[in-house]
Amino acid sequence: MLYRSGRTCWKRFATVLLPAVAAAAALGIGMAQGALAASFFISDQKFQLAADRLAGRGVSIYPVVDVTRSGTLVPVVVLGFNHADVKRLCVSAVIPIPVLGPYTLMLTSSDQQTVEASNLFIDTTSVRADQVNSRDIDLGVAAGAIRKGPINPGDRNSRFFDPNVFASQVNAAVLTNVRVISVASTAGTLSVPGFYLQIEQGSHQCF
Repeated sequence: MLYRSGRTCWKRFATVLLPAVAAAAALGIGMAQGALAASFFISDQKFQLAADRLAGRGVSIYPVVDVTRSGTLVPVVVLGFNHADVKRLCVSAVIPIPVLGPYTLMLTSSDQQTVEASNLFIDTTSVRADQVNSRDIDLGVAAGAIRKGPINPGDRNSRFFDPNVFASQVNAAVLTNVRVISVASTAGTLSVPGFYLQIEQGSHQCF
């Protein structure tokens, strides 16, 4: 079948994109109900997470290795929060669609209300912020001795988790203008006011 410029085969479009939308919706519901598994194979794609402000209580920072379904090892730094408040959340991922090209899956929250999460874990390959203010920080604590913040149960039971490796913990931290490249994220509970999920042709990521 020939595809002309400016025309879309909507049947093929729906076949490719609807599973992605369903998966994203299931992810949101599962996280909100605390039913998401703590350990899973990650995809081969990274996604962006941005926020105007991220305030966390009980924060842990430790390295671990995630594994893709194909067996690729991906070293990450995990940011763990007992509780987190997020202002103006944006999550985006570019999905390559055969024939149609890239489409961006984007999730955003209300501009006015705050996203709240408990037992939040963000597996990152890059984190940037304009400013970080922390209280009672311990640098160089062994990962297995972290007490101020959480350790993902899936990580603790992983063969790639080293309890003696360099890690950090903080009683409280506030990050402004946050820009994160992530491969996975889980939460025990997640409340997203003004939840909006959209798919748009092309690459239109959070930052």
